[in-house]
Amino acid sequence: MHFCLTGQYTPRALNAILENPTTNRQEAARKLIEAAGGKLISMYSVAADGPGVLVIFDVPDPGVAPAISGLTVTAGTLQNVKLTRLFTQDEIKQVRQNAAKLRASYTPPGG
Repeated sequence: MHFCLTGQYTPRALNAILENPTTNRQEAARKLIEAAGGKLISMYSVAADGPGVLVIFDVPDPGVAPAISGLTVTAGTLQNVKLTRLFTQDEIKQVRQNAAKLRASYTPPGG
Protein backbone atom coordinates (compact mmCIF):
# COMPACT_ATOMS: atom_id res chain seq x y z
CA MET A 1 0.00 0.00 0.00
CA HIS A 2 1.26 3.41 -0.91
CA PHE A 3 1.47 6.31 1.52
CA CYS A 4 2.54 9.94 1.36
CA LEU A 5 4.15 11.44 4.45
CA THR A 6 4.71 15.17 4.69
CA GLY A 7 6.12 17.22 7.52
CA GLN A 8 8.38 20.06 8.51
CA TYR A 9 11.77 19.56 10.12
CA THR A 10 11.92 20.57 13.77
CA PRO A 11 14.38 23.32 14.79
CA ARG A 12 16.51 20.63 16.43
CA ALA A 13 16.65 18.59 13.21
CA LEU A 14 17.40 21.68 11.11
CA ASN A 15 20.31 22.58 13.40
CA ALA A 16 21.69 19.05 13.09
CA ILE A 17 21.38 19.23 9.30
CA LEU A 18 23.14 22.60 9.25
CA GLU A 19 25.96 21.18 11.35
CA ASN A 20 26.36 18.37 8.81
CA PRO A 21 24.96 19.70 5.51
CA THR A 22 25.95 16.58 3.56
CA THR A 23 23.78 14.34 5.74
CA ASN A 24 21.70 11.94 3.64
CA ARG A 25 18.14 12.07 4.95
CA GLN A 26 16.93 10.00 1.99
CA GLU A 27 19.16 7.11 3.06
CA ALA A 28 17.81 7.40 6.63
CA ALA A 29 14.23 7.28 5.29
CA ARG A 30 15.04 4.31 3.03
CA LYS A 31 16.59 2.40 5.94
CA LEU A 32 13.53 2.93 8.17
CA ILE A 33 11.03 2.04 5.44
CA GLU A 34 12.96 -1.07 4.39
CA ALA A 35 13.20 -2.19 8.04
CA ALA A 36 9.38 -2.10 8.02
CA GLY A 37 9.32 -4.34 4.94
CA GLY A 38 8.58 -1.49 2.57
CA LYS A 39 10.13 0.42 -0.29
CA LEU A 40 10.93 4.12 -0.63
CA ILE A 41 9.33 5.30 -3.87
CA SER A 42 10.45 8.93 -3.84
CA MET A 43 11.47 11.71 -1.49
CA TYR A 44 11.40 15.44 -2.02
CA SER A 45 12.39 18.47 0.00
CA VAL A 46 9.68 21.11 0.26
CA ALA A 47 9.76 24.75 1.32
CA ALA A 48 6.06 25.28 2.05
CA ASP A 49 5.32 25.99 5.72
CA GLY A 50 9.03 25.78 6.55
CA PRO A 51 11.77 23.41 5.43
CA GLY A 52 10.24 20.00 5.16
CA VAL A 53 9.91 16.75 3.32
CA LEU A 54 7.46 14.76 1.20
CA VAL A 55 8.03 11.01 1.13
CA ILE A 56 6.12 8.45 -0.93
CA PHE A 57 6.57 4.86 0.16
CA ASP A 58 5.03 1.43 -0.28
CA VAL A 59 4.51 -1.01 2.60
CA PRO A 60 2.79 -4.40 2.57
CA ASP A 61 1.22 -3.89 6.02
CA PRO A 62 -0.77 -0.65 6.40
CA GLY A 63 -0.21 -0.80 10.16
CA VAL A 64 3.48 0.05 9.81
CA ALA A 65 2.83 3.37 8.04
CA PRO A 66 1.63 5.12 11.24
CA ALA A 67 4.57 3.55 13.09
CA ILE A 68 6.98 5.07 10.57
CA SER A 69 5.24 8.42 10.87
CA GLY A 70 5.21 8.28 14.66
CA LEU A 71 8.90 7.46 14.86
CA THR A 72 9.80 10.57 12.87
CA VAL A 73 7.85 12.67 15.38
CA THR A 74 9.02 11.00 18.59
CA ALA A 75 12.64 11.12 17.40
CA GLY A 76 12.28 14.89 17.14
CA THR A 77 12.90 14.97 13.38
CA LEU A 78 9.55 16.15 12.02
CA GLN A 79 6.55 18.14 13.18
CA ASN A 80 3.16 18.82 11.62
CA VAL A 81 3.29 15.38 10.06
CA LYS A 82 0.52 14.30 7.75
CA LEU A 83 0.16 10.69 6.57
CA THR A 84 -2.07 10.03 3.57
CA ARG A 85 -3.00 6.67 2.07
CA LEU A 86 -2.53 6.72 -1.70
CA PHE A 87 -4.53 4.47 -4.01
CA THR A 88 -3.34 3.06 -7.30
CA GLN A 89 -5.69 3.27 -10.25
CA ASP A 90 -6.34 -0.49 -9.97
CA GLU A 91 -7.28 -0.05 -6.30
CA ILE A 92 -9.61 2.84 -7.15
CA LYS A 93 -11.26 0.71 -9.83
CA GLN A 94 -12.06 -1.87 -7.12
CA VAL A 95 -13.35 0.88 -4.79
CA ARG A 96 -15.68 2.14 -7.53
CA GLN A 97 -16.95 -1.37 -8.23
CA ASN A 98 -17.64 -1.88 -4.52
CA ALA A 99 -19.42 1.48 -4.30
CA ALA A 100 -21.61 0.60 -7.29
CA LYS A 101 -22.63 -2.69 -5.60
CA LEU A 102 -23.43 -0.94 -2.30
CA ARG A 103 -25.21 2.07 -3.77
CA ALA A 104 -28.74 0.67 -3.56
CA SER A 105 -28.39 -0.15 0.15
CA TYR A 106 -27.60 3.43 1.23
CA THR A 107 -30.19 6.08 2.06
CA PRO A 108 -28.81 9.63 2.10
CA PRO A 109 -30.18 12.28 4.50
CA GLY A 110 -33.61 13.43 3.35
CA GLY A 111 -33.85 10.40 1.07
